[in-house]
Amino acid sequence: MNQQQMTDLLDDYLRFVRIERGLSFNTVQAYRRDVKTFINFLSKQKIADFNIDTFKIDDFLSEQHDQKKSSTTMMRYISALRKFYQWLFKHRYVQSDPMQNVSSPKKQQHLPVSLSVREVDALLASPDTNQILGLRDRTIFEVMYATGLRVSEIVNLTMNDLHLELNLIRIVGKGNKERLVPISDVAISWIKDYINHSRQFLLAKANVKTRALFLNHRGTKISRQTVWKMIKKYVAMVGIDKDVTPHTLRHSFATHLLENGADLRIVQELLGHSDISTTQIYTHISKARIAKIYQKSFPRS
Repeated sequence: MNQQQMTDLLDDYLRFVRIERGLSFNTVQAYRRDVKTFINFLSKQKIADFNIDTFKIDDFLSEQHDQKKSSTTMMRYISALRKFYQWLFKHRYVQSDPMQNVSSPKKQQHLPVSLSVREVDALLASPDTNQILGLRDRTIFEVMYATGLRVSEIVNLTMNDLHLELNLIRIVGKGNKERLVPISDVAISWIKDYINHSRQFLLAKANVKTRALFLNHRGTKISRQTVWKMIKKYVAMVGIDKDVTPHTLRHSFATHLLENGADLRIVQELLGHSDISTTQIYTHISKARIAKIYQKSFPRS
């Protein structure tokens, strides 16, 4: 087996996880990058076969650690290789699974950035809604905060996903999993204004009509990169001194729900988390904020 054959085998595995397991494009591409890094390492070691022992896995991880890779990245490598080797062993491409004796490092817990209600209000009010793109930007922010959608979910929303008479929108999330998410009257009002006063003008600029809800200045579906740039522009405009990304509005949505008494299971459903342990990070944020308020407010703290 040579490096090309090893890469071909990786491609077979990626087709499997994409089709059989329904993983998203971004997840599949992350698997590709991580396992390809491992294949390149083996190539440098003059190894042209996946039949290796645990010591060689340790060598690979040690090299990545020496390159100052974060614990999150190291965990991602281990996870990707563990799943890949399970597939290799099941299909008898390797004689044994060297990942069985590899333990994962403890993940450093980084609490996601969350905005206060006042900061959210300032951000949402920052676009000039008298402008076509300003009205679009305000609507995107309102929908993101009202629903907790991922940026990928926002850009992929279509007109067919809107069920505004029921105060619901249909979301196709990670792994093509569908969910219905309630949306506030305020956000619905902005959506209607955008459709009536901005979207039709943007749509007229495109040669090919699209059902995408949010459009760019050329009249085609807006990109994730555009939403990132929008966030950065308006955050700088209002002077919020935090590392704000499109995901920050999702974090803020979940945090504010929990702070106002929402049940964790409900927040899990709204966010589209398959495992409640992913949602529990927001309870830590709420506790951290409570502790901060206590320290600031209690006279004998």
